[in-house]
Amino acid sequence: MDVSHRKVKKLIRLTDSEGNPLSNAEVRVQQTNHKFLFGCGAFDFIPYVMNGDEEHKQITDSWLEIFNYGTLPFYWGQYEKEEGKPNRDALMKTAQYLKGKGVTVKGHPLCWHTVCADWLMKYDNETILKKQLERIDREVKGFKGVIDMWDVINEVVIMPIFDKYDNAITRICKEKGRVGLIKEVFDRAHADNPDAVLLLNDFNTSINYEILIDGCLNAGVPISAIGIQSHQHQGYWGIEKLEEVLERFSHFGLPIHFTENTLISGDIMPAHIVDLNDWQVDEWPSTPEGEVRQVKEIEEMYRTLFEHPLVEAITTWDYRDGAWLKAPSGYIRLDNSKKPSYEMLKDLVKNEWWTDASAKTDENGCIMVDAFKGDYRISVGKSAAEVEFTDDTELNLHMKSGTDCIFLPGNSYHE
Repeated sequence: MDVSHRKVKKLIRLTDSEGNPLSNAEVRVQQTNHKFLFGCGAFDFIPYVMNGDEEHKQITDSWLEIFNYGTLPFYWGQYEKEEGKPNRDALMKTAQYLKGKGVTVKGHPLCWHTVCADWLMKYDNETILKKQLERIDREVKGFKGVIDMWDVINEVVIMPIFDKYDNAITRICKEKGRVGLIKEVFDRAHADNPDAVLLLNDFNTSINYEILIDGCLNAGVPISAIGIQSHQHQGYWGIEKLEEVLERFSHFGLPIHFTENTLISGDIMPAHIVDLNDWQVDEWPSTPEGEVRQVKEIEEMYRTLFEHPLVEAITTWDYRDGAWLKAPSGYIRLDNSKKPSYEMLKDLVKNEWWTDASAKTDENGCIMVDAFKGDYRISVGKSAAEVEFTDDTELNLHMKSGTDCIFLPGNSYHE
C-alpha cells in the first residue's frame, strides 16, 4: 500500500548558539502523536474523570495507548434534561482531561432529531429554531479552545421524514427543508468559532446523501468535512463497497471522516432489521471465531482508509463490547480484556505507522528523516525540542544561548 502522502522527508539542521553546525551528534527523532486522527468513542472517560473509579481507569488507560481522537456525547435530551440546566461541568472537565493527554476532542452532535430534548415540544417552530441556535452558541463558544470540532447536524437525509415519534427537530426540518436547516445551524456554528472543524454526518451513503451535500455546497454551507457512519452490525461492507463509497464522496474534494465505525466479533445481526435500534437481545457474546474475523475486517478497512488521501479520521464507535445494542463491537471485552483487534490496531498505529529513528549528523549538522506527519520530540543528549512535522520544509534547530537546550522559535524546549 502507498502511504507516502502520510509522511514527510525532513531535513533537520542543528547548530549551536554561535550558528556553528553540530556535526557528528547523535540525534533521536521520536514521534509523540499522529496528525491523522485515530479515534474512538470517549464516553468512558466521563465516569472516570468525575468519579475516578479503578475500572474506568483501566479502560481509559488502555484507550490512550492507541487513540488520539475522542468523541464526547452532547445529545440534547441527555445533556440538558431540564431546560437551562446543561451537564456542562462533566463534559468540560472530561474534554480538558482528554486535551491534556494530547487527544483531539469532537462534540457529537449539536443538532439531531433523535435523543432530542422533550421540553422543546411545548414551543412553536420559530421558538424551537431560536433555542436550537442558542444551544449552538452556548456549546461552540463555551467549549472553544477545548473542543474545536463538531458534528453540527446528524442524519439529515432521514430527518424530515422520520416518523417513529414526533420531535421538535423533525418539525423544524420539515418547515425549513434539509438544506435550509443545515445552513442555519452551520452558519451559526461557523460564526461562533470560525476556526472550528464542522462536520455534516450521516449513516445514509446512498445518492441521497450526495445530493444533499451538493445542495449544501451550492448554498454556501461551510462544511469542513464529510462524516460517514459505517455501523456494520449486519456484516462487513467489504473492500468493494468501501472503495465505491470513497470514490463517490471524494468528488466533492472535502476531507472525509469515518465518524462511527463498528465491526462486530460475534454473530451477525439479521439482514431484515431496518433500524439497528429495533434489534433487541438479552446478550450478544463475542466468539473466538468472530474475533478472528473482526481482526481481518478492521485491518483491511483501516489500511484502505489510511491509504486514501482525503480520509483524515477514523472513529470506532464502541471501545468496549456492549456499549451500544449490547453488540460485541469493541476492542476490549466486557471483562476489559483486550481482543486481538486491539493488539492489531495498536501495532498499526504505534509501530507500522509510527516513527522512532536515530541518526548521526553530518559535518554540516544535518540529518534527513522520512517520518509520518505529526508531533515529534527531537533530542540530542539531555536537550530536546518539541516540533510538528507537516511538510517537507527544512527544520533549523539552534542551541538556546545560555542553556543546554535546543531551541526552535515557535516551539517549546526542555532542559
